[in-house]
Amino acid sequence: MSVPPKQDQKVADAAADNWVDAYAPQRFRPYLKLMRADRPIGTWLLLWPCFWSIALSAPLGEGWTMLPLLLLPEPWTLFLFAVGAFVMRGAGCTINDILDHKFDARVARTKSRPIPSGAVSVRQAILFLGVLLLLGLCILLQFNGFTILLGTASLLLVGLYPLAKRVTYWPQAVLGLTFNWGALLGWAAVSGSLALPPLLLYVGGIFWTIGFDTIYGHQDKEDDALLGLKSTALKFGERTKPWLYLFYCGALVCFTLTGLTAAIGWIYYLGLAIGGWHLMRQIHRTDIHNPARCLAVFKSNRDFGAILFAAIVAGTLGSGLLSTPL
Repeated sequence: MSVPPKQDQKVADAAADNWVDAYAPQRFRPYLKLMRADRPIGTWLLLWPCFWSIALSAPLGEGWTMLPLLLLPEPWTLFLFAVGAFVMRGAGCTINDILDHKFDARVARTKSRPIPSGAVSVRQAILFLGVLLLLGLCILLQFNGFTILLGTASLLLVGLYPLAKRVTYWPQAVLGLTFNWGALLGWAAVSGSLALPPLLLYVGGIFWTIGFDTIYGHQDKEDDALLGLKSTALKFGERTKPWLYLFYCGALVCFTLTGLTAAIGWIYYLGLAIGGWHLMRQIHRTDIHNPARCLAVFKSNRDFGAILFAAIVAGTLGSGLLSTPL
């Protein structure tokens, strides 16, 4: 799967100092860019709901391991989900680019992607997708049968998302259903079943995703309108900020209910309050007419994910070690 070096080029929305352009071997760069390895924010956003759910479902003392300066739940499970998120985010991006390569060729921000730029052919992308899906299956087979079935079911959403923007102004909702599936998978991987807390976590994650991907969508709204594609950014327009308050507040309510139903310690709610402040600050910073600002605010959701994960870990430790539940 090699390409002439002259065909490779930096992707427009990748950081100038990204590791793929700086260190990856030339022949592998187009494929790493196809799976967005040069833009890791999507992997973080896919990974955090998995980590939240794993931390929430692991009883203190069962599967928690002391690492250097850090006590973590189910570290091997966290590692497998991290690799799985990287691989499956890459698979989702590859499917998206295969289906959208004709649209991408007509948009300034996306025409430098591997398929529209000619660095990777559609046939090569399909073969690469097969490799990624096989790797994802190998990771999924490390878990219990229920998790395997649940993970397999997510493929329907992975394939559906790239088509959603052709038929509905709510592709961000389909992305939310897809990106937060890990909130169900993480719990299932640890417990072998589902319960109310991961379901509430899943719904909260959907609200969160609709919010941050609406911000992201404002980068492409003019091109989307010209191409006949739809998004919540186009639907909301100048009314975007009130909708962002609605989605982010909905997410915070669901995350609060998640903690209550999981009987997590009071420290969790302190961390959630910090996370809520972060989300409200995002809305304040958003300028829907400034694509660079929209991208920066969108990327800051990696930090929200980290805050909520830390809150869950601290809440679990607090309730178990200090015996001071809310």
